[in-house]
Amino acid sequence: MRYEHINKGVCSRMTVVELSPDGIIEDISILGGCSGNLQGIMSLLKGMSAHDAIKKIKGINCNGRGTSCPDQVAKALEGALSKLA
Repeated sequence: MRYEHINKGVCSRMTVVELSPDGIIEDISILGGCSGNLQGIMSLLKGMSAHDAIKKIKGINCNGRGTSCPDQVAKALEGALSKLA
Protein backbone atom coordinates (compact mmCIF):
# COMPACT_ATOMS: atom_id res chain seq x y z
CA MET A 1 0.00 0.00 0.00
CA ARG A 2 1.37 3.39 -1.05
CA TYR A 3 0.89 6.46 1.15
CA GLU A 4 1.96 10.06 0.50
CA HIS A 5 2.54 12.58 3.29
CA ILE A 6 3.16 16.31 2.73
CA ASN A 7 5.92 17.25 5.18
CA LYS A 8 5.47 20.36 7.32
CA GLY A 9 8.05 22.51 9.12
CA VAL A 10 11.11 20.87 7.54
CA CYS A 11 13.31 21.17 4.45
CA SER A 12 11.97 17.99 2.82
CA ARG A 13 8.67 18.38 0.96
CA MET A 14 7.09 14.94 0.92
CA THR A 15 7.48 11.40 2.22
CA VAL A 16 6.14 8.46 0.22
CA VAL A 17 5.98 5.06 1.91
CA GLU A 18 4.96 1.63 0.71
CA LEU A 19 3.92 -0.83 3.38
CA SER A 20 3.25 -4.54 3.12
CA PRO A 21 -0.12 -5.74 4.47
CA ASP A 22 1.61 -6.65 7.75
CA GLY A 23 3.15 -3.16 8.23
CA ILE A 24 6.69 -3.74 6.95
CA ILE A 25 8.31 -0.82 5.13
CA GLU A 26 8.85 -2.08 1.59
CA ASP A 27 9.97 1.24 0.12
CA ILE A 28 10.33 4.84 1.22
CA SER A 29 11.15 8.08 -0.61
CA ILE A 30 11.79 11.48 0.91
CA LEU A 31 11.68 14.39 -1.53
CA GLY A 32 13.90 17.38 -0.81
CA GLY A 33 15.97 17.88 2.32
CA CYS A 34 19.53 16.80 3.06
CA SER A 35 20.16 14.12 0.45
CA GLY A 36 22.90 12.11 2.16
CA ASN A 37 21.23 11.99 5.56
CA LEU A 38 17.84 11.11 4.12
CA GLN A 39 19.31 8.39 1.89
CA GLY A 40 20.78 6.87 5.03
CA ILE A 41 17.46 7.03 6.87
CA MET A 42 15.62 5.48 3.92
CA SER A 43 18.16 2.67 3.65
CA LEU A 44 17.94 1.88 7.36
CA LEU A 45 14.14 1.84 7.42
CA LYS A 46 13.54 -0.50 4.47
CA GLY A 47 12.51 -3.91 5.75
CA MET A 48 11.74 -2.59 9.25
CA SER A 49 8.37 -2.79 10.93
CA ALA A 50 6.61 0.60 10.67
CA HIS A 51 5.74 0.35 14.38
CA ASP A 52 9.41 -0.14 15.32
CA ALA A 53 10.53 2.72 13.06
CA ILE A 54 7.98 5.08 14.61
CA LYS A 55 9.24 4.23 18.12
CA LYS A 56 12.80 5.11 17.07
CA ILE A 57 12.25 8.36 15.15
CA LYS A 58 9.03 9.99 16.37
CA GLY A 59 9.62 13.26 18.21
CA ILE A 60 13.12 14.00 16.91
CA ASN A 61 13.51 17.79 16.87
CA CYS A 62 15.63 19.70 14.33
CA ASN A 63 17.02 23.01 15.60
CA GLY A 64 13.99 23.89 17.74
CA ARG A 65 11.47 23.45 14.92
CA GLY A 66 9.34 21.06 16.95
CA THR A 67 9.74 18.45 14.21
CA SER A 68 12.38 17.03 11.85
CA CYS A 69 12.58 15.00 8.67
CA PRO A 70 12.67 11.75 10.69
CA ASP A 71 9.67 12.95 12.74
CA GLN A 72 7.81 13.67 9.49
CA VAL A 73 8.65 10.14 8.31
CA ALA A 74 7.11 8.84 11.55
CA LYS A 75 3.96 10.86 10.80
CA ALA A 76 3.87 9.39 7.28
CA LEU A 77 4.21 5.88 8.71
CA GLU A 78 1.43 6.53 11.22
CA GLY A 79 -0.80 7.72 8.38
CA ALA A 80 0.02 4.68 6.28
CA LEU A 81 -0.68 2.31 9.18
CA SER A 82 -4.05 3.96 9.77
CA LYS A 83 -4.99 3.11 6.15
CA LEU A 84 -4.05 -0.55 6.66
CA ALA A 85 -6.54 -0.99 9.50
